[in-house]
Amino acid sequence: MATGRSMQLAKQVGEYLVSAELCRRGLISTTFTGNVPTFDILAINQQFETVPIQVKAKKTGSWQFDATNFLDISLSNESQTVNGKKELTDIICVLVALKGQNRDDFYVCRMRDLQDIIYRSYKGWLDKPGGKRPRNPKTTHCAVSEFNLKDHKDKWDIIAKS
Repeated sequence: MATGRSMQLAKQVGEYLVSAELCRRGLISTTFTGNVPTFDILAINQQFETVPIQVKAKKTGSWQFDATNFLDISLSNESQTVNGKKELTDIICVLVALKGQNRDDFYVCRMRDLQDIIYRSYKGWLDKPGGKRPRNPKTTHCAVSEFNLKDHKDKWDIIAKS
């Protein structure tokens, strides 16, 4: 199990790697080290337009999320029903798989793309056991793997189009 310090270091490394990559691509970039609730980096293009970016970094396994941040889920009699997707601010999200120096992977998508992935996988997973989660029926934990994000690997061009 990762410690708080280990998780904080992974978060900071992810933010700084993304910020550096944005600078390599001609954007001015600044991190906020977790002090802004909805984004981690603000990038500025040559036209002085700003692009807020959310960064999620992991060292091993999958990225972990609470599905209720993305989906409208109701709970009754220890079964869950996905009623639809929540209205989200559609900012850019960069998910970083920390694998070591010069080996890290970046998955760049819009928040609604991440929401679509979570919707499909969470709803599909819930449909199999009739809406009942086997271990803890009330949990809304979900995970997103690199496989789920394969179509978004190194898609930095969506930031230039924002």
